[in-house]
Amino acid sequence: MADKITDETLEDIAILAKLELSPEEKETVGADMERTLRYMDRLNELDTEQVEPMPHLFPIVNVFREDIVTNGDGHEDTLRNAPDKKERSFTVPKTILS
Repeated sequence: MADKITDETLEDIAILAKLELSPEEKETVGADMERTLRYMDRLNELDTEQVEPMPHLFPIVNVFREDIVTNGDGHEDTLRNAPDKKERSFTVPKTILS
């Protein structure tokens, strides 16, 4: 096995995941992680030299479309309700946090 899940590693992972684990949970999670690592080691034994990388699970063709404005963005209607405006934008008071 490439790596062994130590108590320190498990504690670091729990902190990063913002988890508080009981001793029983640590034992269970550690065993699960070690089982996952063993499985990853088995997968690494496979010869994937001739396997083409799969960019997406489902075939996607032409996911992009042209950005065509059909009825405008309505900014004139929106700016009509503005208490104060400058060109095509709202004007807002400065806010300074101290």
